Amino acid sequence: MEIKDLPFGTTDWSAVERTQHSGDTGMAFWQTQNFGPMRVRMVEYTPGYLADHWCSKGHILLCLEGELDTELDDGRVFTLKAGQSYQVADGAEAHRSSTKVGAKLFVVD
Repeated sequence: MEIKDLPFGTTDWSAVERTQHSGDTGMAFWQTQNFGPMRVRMVEYTPGYLADHWCSKGHILLCLEGELDTELDDGRVFTLKAGQSYQVADGAEAHRSSTKVGAKLFVVD
């Protein structure tokens, strides 16, 4: 990743609007900031959340709280706990998220 034309800045996440997104089950709450072509998000999933789609977008994702299960379209499942992260390229492996207990994430894509 090459980051260009982005001056130093800070983000007060408590002041960023929270939007609601329904999953197949549960809810996701996003706080989103865009910096040129880069999207940065704080995402919270409620307990029992299951994404309503398979995603092929690339991400760098850090689990801040809770536990996140990420299923790949080939059947593999990876579980992240607080302090763990994953990275995947655009179009590399379709994936979808779920959580039994809830999760808070920091995502760059």
